[in-house]
Amino acid sequence: MSDLIGRTEEKALMQDFSEQVSSRLSQLAETADAGGFDAAVQLFADAVRAGGVIQAFGTGHSEAFAMEIAGRAGGLIPTSRITLRALVLRGGYQPEILTGSALERNPEVIGDLLSLYPIDPRDVFLIASNSGVNGSIVELALAVKARGHKLIAVTSLAHTNAVEPKHSSGKRLSEVADVVIDNLAPFGDTTLTTADGTGVGAVSSLTAAYIAQLLTIGTAAKLAESGERPPFYISANVPGGDEHNNALEDLYAERIRQVS
Repeated sequence: MSDLIGRTEEKALMQDFSEQVSSRLSQLAETADAGGFDAAVQLFADAVRAGGVIQAFGTGHSEAFAMEIAGRAGGLIPTSRITLRALVLRGGYQPEILTGSALERNPEVIGDLLSLYPIDPRDVFLIASNSGVNGSIVELALAVKARGHKLIAVTSLAHTNAVEPKHSSGKRLSEVADVVIDNLAPFGDTTLTTADGTGVGAVSSLTAAYIAQLLTIGTAAKLAESGERPPFYISANVPGGDEHNNALEDLYAERIRQVS
């Protein structure tokens, strides 16, 4: 009987999670349809038209958001992914700093991190962080704003407004960015609770990936409206994919980086 009860609970949780995800995706689609992403899409399109690059950054699970933006089939070619790993791979830092979450909370490394990437005044920045309060996230946001770049933030407003900022400025990512997109994740990210009180069903990665694709699609449509052919990747696993991608990547030389 206990196995039957356990299986029943499992099926109920899975169904509940599907509803939690689908309702949020529907809400994001409605937001996009109502023009809620237009400002971010315009910043993307303006940067591409000007010859700029979209610089994407996220730590922890939010790095998956940056991967949705930069360097994938069906995505914009003028994109670059900034990662904390670069401090070890190219910046001379010791590998031990990558253990745990201390690095993403450390604002002091951001100057060194940005020095490892070719940043152009035409570039626009996109930072994803569910909590929006960790030191490296806010420090990078402040640094790029000080340089005059436009900044888009993707964050959980429910979470970030419920916790204290960890940066010495006392600011959250959402308070620094020019455009803020709510990923609709709840406080703590999990959407469900098991019978024993365990929180499960984290949703921020799913909504963030959807947001990334909506922004990419919107940018393609915006560029196409004015008769421009959007510079998009096609899969390297289809005939001619490498040739197409390499030719367009060459237009940006060393300014785009999709790996650390």
